[in-house]
Amino acid sequence: MSMTDTDDFICLHCGYPVSSRAWGTKHRNHCPNCLWSRHVDIKPGDRACLCRGEMEPIALWEGVDGELKVLHRCRTCGTIKANRVAGDDNFDALTRLIPRLSS
Repeated sequence: MSMTDTDDFICLHCGYPVSSRAWGTKHRNHCPNCLWSRHVDIKPGDRACLCRGEMEPIALWEGVDGELKVLHRCRTCGTIKANRVAGDDNFDALTRLIPRLSS
């Protein structure tokens, strides 16, 4: 399947319908509901990666620009990529990525 920056998609992990035009992102790869993604980009938005593996959300990370990002690891090839947190991302799913400190 060919993807463009205006494609809507159904999350293959949780079945949630995802609009590529939501909240100002036109290169959305990850599901705002479960935060899972697909390994489709080599460079952000290019849709050139042939892997197409499931990308598991593994952590939150603050980039050097101060922007919060979700780190994803591909279950097929092991590549780790960062995606910007979007305004409609599920808050509970995001907080589950924050390590809990034991007391």
